[in-house]
Amino acid sequence: MTKSNIEIRTRDGVAKAGLFGTGPNGCGVILYMDAFGPRAALDAMASRLAGQGYLVLVPDLLYRSGPYGPYDAKTAFSEEKTRGELMAMISGTTQAMSQRDTAAFVEALDSAGARGPIGTVGYCMGGARALNAAAAFPERIAAAASFHGGHLAADTPDSPASNAAKIKARVYVGVAGIDQSFPPEQSGRLAEALRRAEVDHIIENYVGMRHGWAVPDHGVFDADGAERHWRRLTTFFGEALRG
Repeated sequence: MTKSNIEIRTRDGVAKAGLFGTGPNGCGVILYMDAFGPRAALDAMASRLAGQGYLVLVPDLLYRSGPYGPYDAKTAFSEEKTRGELMAMISGTTQAMSQRDTAAFVEALDSAGARGPIGTVGYCMGGARALNAAAAFPERIAAAASFHGGHLAADTPDSPASNAAKIKARVYVGVAGIDQSFPPEQSGRLAEALRRAEVDHIIENYVGMRHGWAVPDHGVFDADGAERHWRRLTTFFGEALRG
């Protein structure tokens, strides 16, 4: 699938991004990356999604930190130096920053030929950002998905659970069965918040999967679990964006 390397001007600087797909594809999708930066593994995932007929944007969410990585997803958090670098960049990029950036991401998709509703999907740290994007732009984002996203129902004003009342999109959350960043009590709080907000949603537990299972260069990647994630995501976007 064709990839174009582009630069997106935001309120805080310039974010590099990969754009996958050709021509006016109707629906655009923003893929919110995990912590390790844009790289071949995410390119392959975006290309596969673009093969379904979507125009897919993969922006660098950590661009404010200047040049970095990409990091080895198998070892970055186990090595003290790279772990410190990653944690500093992640903590320095707030949910509010990513929500502001999303306005520019939507404009980039529009300029590339996307029309109509937009979908978002996020992995790991990108999961909460994909859901919060739907809260920030309810008039454009019609489908928002998170896979092994962390802290989705943290007791903070910027968690997706806290912003559930602003979401008009359909929501899918694929939960890692073993994930300290999203324990069962948070899953329950998120489900309650979405139900109270009357958000059309599914929260699905991938039993035995670990945080990061769906991304192919993670050490805990699970091929069967990843294919299950692709089936769910393809169906979800097909129904919510094209239905």
